[in-house]
Amino acid sequence: MNLSQHEVWMRRAIALAARGIGTTHPNPRVGAVVVKDGVMVGEGWHERAGEPHAEVHALNDAGAAANGATLYVSLEPCNSAGRTPACSEAVIEAGITTLYYASADPNPAMAGGAARLRAAGINVFGGLLADAADALNRPFFHYLRTGRPYLIAKAAISLDGKLATRTHHSQWISSAASRAHAHGVRARCDAILVGAGTLRHDNPSLTVRDAEPVGDLPLRVVICRRAPEFFTDCKLLSDEALSRFYLQQSHLSEHDHATIAQWRQAGIDVVVLDAEDYLPAVLRHLAADGRLELLLEGGGQLHGACLAAGLSDELLLYQAPMLIGGDAAVSLWQGEGVAQVTEAVQLVEIERTLLDKDQLIRGRLRYPAL
Repeated sequence: MNLSQHEVWMRRAIALAARGIGTTHPNPRVGAVVVKDGVMVGEGWHERAGEPHAEVHALNDAGAAANGATLYVSLEPCNSAGRTPACSEAVIEAGITTLYYASADPNPAMAGGAARLRAAGINVFGGLLADAADALNRPFFHYLRTGRPYLIAKAAISLDGKLATRTHHSQWISSAASRAHAHGVRARCDAILVGAGTLRHDNPSLTVRDAEPVGDLPLRVVICRRAPEFFTDCKLLSDEALSRFYLQQSHLSEHDHATIAQWRQAGIDVVVLDAEDYLPAVLRHLAADGRLELLLEGGGQLHGACLAAGLSDELLLYQAPMLIGGDAAVSLWQGEGVAQVTEAVQLVEIERTLLDKDQLIRGRLRYPAL
């Protein structure tokens, strides 16, 4: 078998892993394929946390044919038991003779599977299509490295960088094609975040409408420090998806506590955090809840606060060919911004695509001042 055929099987494993988007959190997305005599005899993916891992599903699918076969898996098999047994032991017991994996496991609690398999006499090769597999698990790897979720800052803006007019009118800056694309991004994320201003001015639904949900519907989150005034026609009160408000203990008054009771009675999960580093604390709480890939949809104050704190990891802009103007119009980065150009946040690994009349600009954020 030549290298291109190995890539074919690994691409299949990575495609299977993608089926776990939206359901595996807080675990990584993993797919596996069992091949014998050039024929696939088993496949599987990790479907949900607490359930069997990809390797076990694939080996069970292959049955006795796994003995003497080759296993392709998008992530190095785990070497420690958690809620499920170690996959390295399952691979050995199945009689696999050769294993190819894409991403090395960065989780110190689970790593070491490759070494265990080699010690058992299995031929192990790592790094096959690692870039593609790493990209699929970017939120998981980011969390292991930083302790916080991967935050995508998404916005529809005018050519002069405005999110809304001076009257907070924003529907619609972006085209229908851009909005459909944004719903596809929503469908892959674990939570959608907005601020109090967006809740008040836009009354958003924060649901997935123009795309098929990939897994569990994203949690709808409002970050607002103080309790927003209760209103009965709030679209987040619908049962289309779960909704949560984050408040800061030091900002609350007696009136806030009464309002909190109204929201809770109406079905909103209200979380009050007693932390000075409020925004990082919100992200930590979401990560502890298994929400590792977040979509930040604004508005300008929340975008600005996350950029100033170095919390946004990726920028996703839908830039429309229009000018809004005005000092009072809502900008992408409200607040002070940076003092020197050398402190500017840089966009790297940039992708550009035309969506009808809009330009989609996407890239990783680099913070030279932090």
